[in-house]
Amino acid sequence: MNKKLAIGAAIALIAICASSIAAYNQLSATRITISGAWALYPMMVRWSEEYKKVHPEVRIELSAGGAGKGMTDTLSGLVDIGMVSRKIYQEEVDQGAFWVAVVKDAVVPTMHKDNPVSQQISSQGISRSTFMGIYIHQNITNWGQVINSPQTTDEIHVYARSDSCGAAETWANYLGKRQEDLKGTGVYGDPGLAEAVRNDPLGIGFNNVNYAYDANSGEPVEGLSIIPVDLDGNDRIDEHEDFYDTRAEIIAAIATGAYPSPPARELNLVGKGKFAGATRDFVEWILSEGQQYALETGYVQLSEQKRAEELAKMEQD
Repeated sequence: MNKKLAIGAAIALIAICASSIAAYNQLSATRITISGAWALYPMMVRWSEEYKKVHPEVRIELSAGGAGKGMTDTLSGLVDIGMVSRKIYQEEVDQGAFWVAVVKDAVVPTMHKDNPVSQQISSQGISRSTFMGIYIHQNITNWGQVINSPQTTDEIHVYARSDSCGAAETWANYLGKRQEDLKGTGVYGDPGLAEAVRNDPLGIGFNNVNYAYDANSGEPVEGLSIIPVDLDGNDRIDEHEDFYDTRAEIIAAIATGAYPSPPARELNLVGKGKFAGATRDFVEWILSEGQQYALETGYVQLSEQKRAEELAKMEQD
């Protein structure tokens, strides 16, 4: 090969490499990676679908795995956004966590629909102190104790979560504790916990709303019954506490505050430092146009004031 040909080939190779690098950089700039909370997963699926309709150039890679995984993946740089369904801790902020709230939902207690005392529990509910006896102190171990019926001796089979997650942390917060304080058989993931209770007539558990209720019918998932919470501890479910028959009812109760926080709570998106580029545009879209999809997906959208506060947080130095 003569000198001119060699130089021409080298120039062509450099051009090809430069073109490939530019194409890779463009792809990277329009690729958003997300992992984390099961609680936010259905909502994020919907947001991703709707956002890509107006931004088809953006590729969004999304996976669930629990709030703990979402935070770990974000702080380690494995993903652009972590879905975190609990409050953000100071030690995480110290490591660079930046977050905005995007919607609200809640954790609800569950039992098998054929629980031997389901009728009594549906009418009288279970109080916070009784849940503490089941999940924390372990001094309530059979269903007869729950309904104050000494002749009923069926053992309570307690299920909790094995993965670090917002649902368990939120349920524990309602009981004045942390996830590690919850007793019971650990089960991985929201779907797994729902399935464990569905398969055990003596089981008790807790799930995020969108795993306790069927997305199509709006009724509790087949095999599950939602346990009404006796909020005022008077051993009955009064009219103002009765909102568990459908997903629409519990969502309305979350929106008005009739179902308290916790176990209702805001769901967050977390970045390592402030969101930038395509990721920032996506999050800003979620806090504006994206809010319209919350209710029909089984969530409570943020108030206008809260949305404005979260958007302003992204603008702060």
